Amino acid sequence: MSIQTQIDPAQEPSATQRAYLAIRRMILIGELPPGEKLKIERLRTILDMGGSPIREALTLLVSDLLVERLDQRGFRTAEISPQNFSEILNLRCHLEKMALRESLTNADHAWEDKLVISHHRMMREPRTNVEPFEALHKAFHMNLLSACHSPVLLKFCNQLYDLNIRYRYLAGKALNYSKRDIGKEHTDIMNAAVDRDADKACHLLLDHYRNTGAFLEKHFVTEAAE
Repeated sequence: MSIQTQIDPAQEPSATQRAYLAIRRMILIGELPPGEKLKIERLRTILDMGGSPIREALTLLVSDLLVERLDQRGFRTAEISPQNFSEILNLRCHLEKMALRESLTNADHAWEDKLVISHHRMMREPRTNVEPFEALHKAFHMNLLSACHSPVLLKFCNQLYDLNIRYRYLAGKALNYSKRDIGKEHTDIMNAAVDRDADKACHLLLDHYRNTGAFLEKHFVTEAAE
């Protein structure tokens, strides 16, 4: 499975973990669209497993804000809206700025090596290979923050990344990045981080997010007009 997860890959996943990863992936890439009722029997057929691990997985996904629990009526995939996206973007900018500053304060050579390697791997992967690219893209962004010594803050940043990436998948080919050099944006962010220039790195990172956010907001406006 290509999309990066929080589950330790060194551990043999349980049935609940397998269900969690599979359903999470389907939600993030849009195979399970926003607001869709999640019927246990249908998921049992798709995943070829029992109902108990699926129910446990859906409960975990509620805490990830990817699934909503319906009173006495089961579960559905979380709804989306321009307002929700704007909230995610604003929180992401605020929290990642805080995490990046702390990460650069604590950064060492091992952190730098990991960041540079993750940037190299991301740059080599064609963006047309969407899921592999997105896994490497997330690894790069999380490695920027990885020297931050606040596990709670990093957990929130990781969660907000996933909520944001869902919107990118849902927008899909509607996004037009032709006027932007995304690769250069990533490289400039990396160079500023390696130089330990926190002000510049934060400025570039937030511009990167807000520029992408502007594309996604245009997508919502276009959809609403159709």
